Amino acid sequence: MVGITIGTAALIIVLSVFNGFEHVVVGMFNSFNPDLLVVPKTGKTFHEKNISFDKLYTIDGVGNITKVIEDNALLKYRDKQYIATIKSVSDDFHKTSRIDSMVTEGNSRLEIGAQNLAIVGEGIAYYLDLALNDYENPITVFVPRRFKGNQINPMEAFNNMMIQPAGVFSIQQEYDQKYVIVPLRFGRELLEYKDELTALEIKVKSTDQIESVRKQVQSQLGEGFIIKNRYEQEETMYKIMKSEKLAVFMILSFILLIAIFNVIGSLSMLILDKKKDISVLKSLGANRLVIRKIFFTEGMMITLLGATIGLIIGGVICWIQQKFGLVKINTGSTFVIEAYPIRMLVLDFVYVFGVVGFIGFIAAWYPVKYISKKHIESRLD
Repeated sequence: MVGITIGTAALIIVLSVFNGFEHVVVGMFNSFNPDLLVVPKTGKTFHEKNISFDKLYTIDGVGNITKVIEDNALLKYRDKQYIATIKSVSDDFHKTSRIDSMVTEGNSRLEIGAQNLAIVGEGIAYYLDLALNDYENPITVFVPRRFKGNQINPMEAFNNMMIQPAGVFSIQQEYDQKYVIVPLRFGRELLEYKDELTALEIKVKSTDQIESVRKQVQSQLGEGFIIKNRYEQEETMYKIMKSEKLAVFMILSFILLIAIFNVIGSLSMLILDKKKDISVLKSLGANRLVIRKIFFTEGMMITLLGATIGLIIGGVICWIQQKFGLVKINTGSTFVIEAYPIRMLVLDFVYVFGVVGFIGFIAAWYPVKYISKKHIESRLD
């Protein structure tokens, strides 16, 4: 029973920690990714004039729509260079994204009057050794010209503009090393776009309305666009996290299975030890089914009591960690959280209890069905 208790508690604790990390990572992604992302089905860009924003805003649940242009660019700061993705956004970007909550240095402003400002990912800022207050050395952004210039002079094959960094954000390594956020007017001038866009980001008023809004937006825009929810925008990441959690659940369940095998040994030894008592029960009128029920019930009591105590102990330990954060994350660099995150889900408790109960049923049924028959049949007949 102690072995089952420890295994069950360990399973609940590990699953709750995985849930905690998943919640933290998803929260970080959600601070950057919109509720719905609209991209063209074919090609890289679409024309803004072909979109009826007034009709989109009439859809119940649509909170805000941000215009986006994304493209790769070469950044140059002093003597260092870096290839990044320039994300040009309209001035209502802060209504769609929670990027301002992820700014670790400076601020999240993108415009001051006619001056354009940039918010740089922490990984890019680290590589460029960027200083926010270095007004004498802004970032120079290079992109290939849409229309070919003088082929003799390579520099004329690129457009370049300068921009002053206003802040540094930190979300997740993939984003921190990839994105620089700039105003939409800056991106259009740099890329020589008129009314072209690469995406629309939609903020939905309530998470319960996401699928409903998605269907209505798809109906408005037609089949020429793909509309992705948060899961589809980071589909690979979500699948990896689910696979990791499932793998850990299977591994710990296997360890728990080994622990429950002790039930088979215990019941087998008990059956051998109680041969005389079985004979007495037989003489008092108990048939084989009654005797088997006695041993089976004891096996299930051991399993279910161990599982229940394990769930309680695991839940208490998770609550203590969730409340006080006693177990810290020891990392060489600053992490977004200091202690191991915990998120307990009712379904995890149900699944664990169900798995332990099923394995315990098999473990209790096997010795009663076969071992008892082998050793006591002659005494019963």
